[in-house]
Amino acid sequence: MSCKVHENHPHQHGKDCGHVAIQHGEHVDYLHDGHLHHPHGEHVDECCIEVSDKNPDRCTKDELKACGCSIHCECSCSSDCECGCADHHAAGCHDKDHQHGEGCGHPAVPHGDHIDYLVNGRLHHVHGDHCDDHGPVDLV
Repeated sequence: MSCKVHENHPHQHGKDCGHVAIQHGEHVDYLHDGHLHHPHGEHVDECCIEVSDKNPDRCTKDELKACGCSIHCECSCSSDCECGCADHHAAGCHDKDHQHGEGCGHPAVPHGDHIDYLVNGRLHHVHGDHCDDHGPVDLV
């Protein structure tokens, strides 16, 4: 397997390095400034979450609750609520007015040919007036 090397990367990724760790196949990757890094030998590889059944690249607007939360999130809101509570960031979803992007508070994750945002172990993809749920990742 060939490597796509991230050049000039002095940071040492590891258990206590401060970056979110994701189980990716047989290895662990680290989210770092919009990149998914895999320490490999004497260098760091650039990785990407592959599009798959587990992490699809499709519109999931039909799978949203009335409040804007994904049916896959584990929050306690009902299907007809209008949530705006602060607890939703911790619970796995967010207020309908939240805008993902640089500085939004959610780490960017390379997924297929685009960027998703990690929200409580799930990949959110900005798609027009909603977020698509691109599935779970395994946090380490």
